[in-house]
Formats: sequence, structure tokens, C-alpha cells
Amino acid sequence: MLVDWNIQRRSQVCQICSNGFQDKQIYHTALFEEPDQYERWDVCGECWKDRRAEITADANSMISHWKGVFEAPTLPPPEPIQKENAESLLRKLIELEDPTYLNAQFILAVMLERKRILKIKAETRKDGVRWLMYERAKTGELFPVQDPDLRLDALDKVQEQIAELFETGLPSTSSPGSAETEDQQPSDKTETDPSPKQAATKNETESTESTQPKQQDQSAEINTEDPSHQ
Repeated sequence: MLVDWNIQRRSQVCQICSNGFQDKQIYHTALFEEPDQYERWDVCGECWKDRRAEITADANSMISHWKGVFEAPTLPPPEPIQKENAESLLRKLIELEDPTYLNAQFILAVMLERKRILKIKAETRKDGVRWLMYERAKTGELFPVQDPDLRLDALDKVQEQIAELFETGLPSTSSPGSAETEDQQPSDKTETDPSPKQAATKNETESTESTQPKQQDQSAEINTEDPSHQ
């Protein structure tokens, strides 16, 4: 079962005091596992120092903690239209949540890790499935990637699938005429904003850094060259 949690950007403000982060400011991130999703908290250095015990108290819920340096966002220059690359393809596959592409997601994440674009920040298990939490350093985004327990003899097929996705893109999921025959129904799902109440109600315990997950043997056989540049 896929976790209902997509790529999540680093907050622009401290989630305790609500003060905006300044360029090059030290911040702390805590990652928690809630019943139906993962939740991240980005906290300034002062609030972390004053309320660390409250924020990190629930050892059963807290997955990992790390410290980073905030980089103020800048507007990138306009770029010409380009073919798909490994990062943009991984983003689309994670948002798609299609089990057909779990192996491709894993291989793309390993490619980007070897290029030092992504870095593993946490590892967790949910319903018996191993998940790796990758962070993109420049933006602080977290990429949840499921470990598909990929077999070595399946690597060639997965790499062929990725090469095809680079060349032709993702197939269309809409059926012809569906937009004309059905009215879109409002969703019953409601979104709730995270509240600092979780931090204030947690019982005190120690905070530990996440242990880096062991690199799988099969990754040694993975071709890390980005097919989009061939």
C-alpha cells in the first residue's frame, strides 16, 4: 500500500514561533509518522533549543531529526523546453502513485543519490514495507521512495522502462470523452493544517539521528548515467 504523502517542501517559517527563516540560518527538521501520513516539522534554532524535549518526546512517532542551513529561494532564469530528466521524472512518478513504476522510482532515486542531488535522511517501515526518505539539499524537499526489493535479474527491464519514459513520457491516464460525459464530483476529503499542539503534548525522551540505511547489493549493478543526456 502506498503512503498518502507526496513530496513536501521545507517550510519558509518556524512552525513553533512562525518567524520567517533568514538566508543561511540554521534550522532543525523532525520527521514523524502519523496514522495515515508522515509529517515534518521545521523549527528555528532558538525554538529547538527551548522546546526540543517537547517536540521530540514521542519516540514511537518520531522517525528522524536533522539540522540544515536555510537557503533563501531565488527565481531561476527561464529555461528552454527540455526532455525529461531523472529528477523531473521521479517527481512525476511519486505524484502519480502508480505501483507499476515502483521499481523505476527506486532506480531514479539511486541515480540522483549517486549524483549527490538527493541524500537519504530517514528510513522507516509501514505495513511491512521499507521506505527511504530522500532530501533535496537545495530546496529541503523530501522524496518518499518505497524499496521494492528489486531483484538483480530485473534491472535490465527496469532500465528499459526508464529509457522509454525519458523518450516518450508517461502515458495518458484519461479516457476519450470522459471530460464531456461526467461532471467532476467534489471530494469528501478535507485537508487540515498541522498544528503545534503535537509538539506541546509529547512526553520527554531522547532524540536520535536516523541511521543511514544500508545500501542494497543490487545498487552496485545500477547504471547511474541519466538516459536523458545520451
